[in-house]
Amino acid sequence: MNRYPLWKYVIVGLALVFGLIYTLPNFFGESPAVQVSSAKATIKIDDRARERVASALQAAAIANSGIFLDSNGVKVRLATTDQQLQAKDVLEKQFNPDPGDPQYVVALNLLSSSPRWLTSLHALPMYLGLDLRGGVHFLLQVDMKGAVTKRLDALGGDLRSLLRDRNIRHAGISREGERMVIRFRDGETRTKARIVLEDNQSELLLADQGEGDDLRLVGTLRPEAIKRIQEFAIKQNMTTLHNRINELGVAEPVIAQQGADRIVVQLPGVQDTAKAKDILGRTATLEIRMVEETAGAIEAALAGQVPFGTELYVERGGMPLLVKKQVVLTGDRLTDAQPGFDNQTSEPAVHLTLDSAGARIFKDVTRDNVGKRMAIVLIEKGKGEVITAPVIRAEIAGGRVQISGRMSTVEANDTALLLRAGSLAAPMEIIEERTIGPSLGAENIRKGFHSTMWGFAAIAVFMIAYYQLFGVVSVVALAANLLFLVALLSLLQATLTLPGIAAIALTLGMAIDANVLINERIREELRNGSTPQAAIHTGYERAFGTILDSNITTLIAGVALLIFGSGPVRGFAVVHCLGILTSLFSAVVVSRAMINLIYGRRRKLESLAIGQVWKPIDGSTTTAR
Repeated sequence: MNRYPLWKYVIVGLALVFGLIYTLPNFFGESPAVQVSSAKATIKIDDRARERVASALQAAAIANSGIFLDSNGVKVRLATTDQQLQAKDVLEKQFNPDPGDPQYVVALNLLSSSPRWLTSLHALPMYLGLDLRGGVHFLLQVDMKGAVTKRLDALGGDLRSLLRDRNIRHAGISREGERMVIRFRDGETRTKARIVLEDNQSELLLADQGEGDDLRLVGTLRPEAIKRIQEFAIKQNMTTLHNRINELGVAEPVIAQQGADRIVVQLPGVQDTAKAKDILGRTATLEIRMVEETAGAIEAALAGQVPFGTELYVERGGMPLLVKKQVVLTGDRLTDAQPGFDNQTSEPAVHLTLDSAGARIFKDVTRDNVGKRMAIVLIEKGKGEVITAPVIRAEIAGGRVQISGRMSTVEANDTALLLRAGSLAAPMEIIEERTIGPSLGAENIRKGFHSTMWGFAAIAVFMIAYYQLFGVVSVVALAANLLFLVALLSLLQATLTLPGIAAIALTLGMAIDANVLINERIREELRNGSTPQAAIHTGYERAFGTILDSNITTLIAGVALLIFGSGPVRGFAVVHCLGILTSLFSAVVVSRAMINLIYGRRRKLESLAIGQVWKPIDGSTTTAR
């Protein structure tokens, strides 16, 4: 009646071992470290970078406990925070001799101090939130003028497509400062163009200028349009940052607007600060431009006389390339970007998908420039890099574009991530970066953890005193519940905040409530005259329905907090919901397994150590011990 088959004991045992393994890393803590990663897509981190790190630290007489190379860069584990700061300064000078053009990201980091066998099992400690351990704080400055300029560049392509669709010939469209200038050879054509533009481009304020053969239609953005563009730039950049942080897997980020042109980003519990700084700091936008192939132009540019309307770039292979400033297409027209491989060369590539307007523009440009070169430029931190400059062999329709050429798989993944996460509506620059210390202080953190421990101890004393052996079983089940909960939080790499500690304390009280229901139900069965074995069986069976109902209703409230809450409320809800699920398993399955081991194989059981007087069928009174 009260016996479990072997497979149930195996499941309980495996669950306890699992909980112990994934809880252990939280007791080893973390050690300070410095991480060196690449700041540019063209620079790779390999064994030579690791050797440079080792030699630089050896020359500066800075001891370390390990130098590791992984996909995120080179990491150096150090003993103290003083050594960490010294190592950062040394490596910064070694890898970035020119502070104005940093080639590498040298950032402070934290590495788990867990033994290697635990790390090999992917057992990592929980992250601690801003209120417990702190995190990384970034203040980003949004370039509002850059947002207007970018909109005008995109508007130039829209104007060309619009006039081409209406068969209106013009002598050129260019951006001059914050104005769009369209040239015409006769007044009649200019009048037709003005009527079309006023009907289709309401954000432009148009004015006629010029005389004779040099007739111009000058368009400036209306004040309300400028304000709308700047507001959109802030919102779009915040959305893009959310998407990028989500791809990083950061829990509970804080992204908020500060003033009219700044964004605050706080990443609680972040360990890989170098990767976060790299992704947030890279303002990658895509621009498609035509290559200037006029005879003698590249020679003049190399001699220091860059032709008007062009810019000099260097391809990934090191060859100079003269690119026109006029932007044919921008990353605003992207709907998707995925890493992949070139079908012909099998080299890593990024496959882009354009929206309908972008597909039409790209089709027209490739049709009109067959045989010419087109440059795909990736703008990062205000500096452009030509990824590839292929020759247009034929008209490209359908909105599918491929970027390839001298690109590694990691570079293709990073480029696709940046473009897929959303194009920035305006360039941004990190103007402040700092590490936030625990806002509550070490004393408050200690009190938070001690309150949970003292609460557990008080519950244990009461249960053992009131229920005797069944109380001991309940306490062991409660400890298993805490073990499972911490293991799940560590496995999910959740961020533990002070509200999360409160949720753990609440979970302990709710979990022991299930054992109280079971124990009281067993007592009731004993009072009604059931035998001890029957009382145990009936107590667990009938109490389960009540336990399930109460936990489901509480889980519904927790899910509501998880869906509609934010910040600390959401952190509380995560721990609360996980605690309900683990308490169901520990209070019912684990405690039942222990009771079955203790009493299940006793055929003649006359009493239970449950601290309660009960009456057998014959009417005599017996005290269970």
